Amino acid sequence: MQKAPFINSLGLPVIAAPMFLISGPELVIECCKNGIVGTFPALNQRTTEGFEEWVVKIKNELAAFEKETGKKPAPFGVNLIVHQSNPRVQADLAICAKHQVPLIITSLGAVSQLVDFVHSYGGLVFHDVIKKRHAEKAAEAGVDGLILVAAGAGGHGGTLNPIAFINEIKSFFHKTILLSGCISTGKDVASALQMGADLAYMGTRFINTSESQASEEYRKMIIDAGANDVIYTAAVSGVNANFLRASLESMGITEEMWKKEGKMNFGGDKNAAHDEAKAWKTIWSAGQGVTSISDSLPASELINRLKMEFKSAIEEQALYLQNFPK
Repeated sequence: MQKAPFINSLGLPVIAAPMFLISGPELVIECCKNGIVGTFPALNQRTTEGFEEWVVKIKNELAAFEKETGKKPAPFGVNLIVHQSNPRVQADLAICAKHQVPLIITSLGAVSQLVDFVHSYGGLVFHDVIKKRHAEKAAEAGVDGLILVAAGAGGHGGTLNPIAFINEIKSFFHKTILLSGCISTGKDVASALQMGADLAYMGTRFINTSESQASEEYRKMIIDAGANDVIYTAAVSGVNANFLRASLESMGITEEMWKKEGKMNFGGDKNAAHDEAKAWKTIWSAGQGVTSISDSLPASELINRLKMEFKSAIEEQALYLQNFPK
């Protein structure tokens, strides 16, 4: 069983997921300083040049932190969209190799050549999947980890129950398993490990941190939302994803419209990537984990809280086992 070597050095077995238009250097840096993996999408920077500036900033600040404190920060990662609609993938990948980005998270395509290239400089590749067929293809491509995006996850979520999904994938994949979907507390992280995951993949909870690039209106909408306020629809970008009902309605999108399978027509630039970026700026994504979010706070405080909740959950389980009938 080949698990990611950095797992045992983390302060908490968590990766803060790369969120489109939300994750930036500040959030990544704070996550890594506090013992969890911070990540961001390369496309959150409008150009490859800007993307490299972010990578350099993250590397420099984490190096300075290690020098000043003597503490080794958690590794960071970059999400690459491996799809023909992304003309920047090769240029951005070259930047990742130049700066030896420790972790590459791929979406919409698992390609063995990319995996081999990342391995050539010592990096790891994790790939996100929503079904077994995608997982099998990624395993064949040689990825180091699979991110199982289960029902209720923010962004391009899946529809499978996490227990069934993990059991199905673990039957043939014996490397690192990550679970994504509705993970918002330290107890949820402990539950993910109990189900068989090696790491929890947490996105929505980090929207409501001081370092995220979300607006105050977005954060408040998350606090006010319940599970039924998260709508799974392909209407925004042509691919099923979870969005906040209130943000859909604020743009005049009705229930009848969001139930349609076709892509919404936002007009203007016909470039697909441009249109999707435009849509996601005004229609906000979140997972069903919003039910556990009632505040906004600095990432360091959130991570400390998660650590305490995680420890408490593990201790409670250990106590239960001590009293379990022989």
